[in-house]
Amino acid sequence: MFDPTVFDNLKVAFENEVYDLDNIEQAITVSARKDTIELADMSREFKLRFYLNGAPSIQAEICLQASLKELAAEILEQQGVEPGCRLTISFHLNVTDAERQCEKIANKLYTVWQDAAKLRQTLRYIWEDGMASKPSTKAELLFHRKITEEQMDDISELVSYTLHSLERLADIHVNQ
Repeated sequence: MFDPTVFDNLKVAFENEVYDLDNIEQAITVSARKDTIELADMSREFKLRFYLNGAPSIQAEICLQASLKELAAEILEQQGVEPGCRLTISFHLNVTDAERQCEKIANKLYTVWQDAAKLRQTLRYIWEDGMASKPSTKAELLFHRKITEEQMDDISELVSYTLHSLERLADIHVNQ
């Protein structure tokens, strides 16, 4: 019998929470889903991307990762090692004034998440188009510790904070 890992259990919990918002409450639309096993290093990664209905230009992505070391420690029941996963929540949107808008994005996300995670923003644009292309930003929340099954009850709140963040970011996007 297959015994699911912490990664599997957390992945299913996130899927249930997000797909209920998509299918039952119809508050969001899931736009992408990836479940990957990297054969080179035997790590696992799960990504679920979605947006608020009516606002597809701002998307959130929940990313759950587990390394071979973390998975092996759990499967082999190594003493003194608590199995867990890395969690990253990111937001993807286009900006017209990167300097001004990225600062607003940071402020909005810190208002919602406070110091629960470190924020990192990455700007991207097509070099050949020069400044004529609209840059996009990826604002990532990097959590300070691994997530374990002990945080299973927090998943609903994490998804709720993610929705609240999408709403706050929509304000910036509309008021460009």
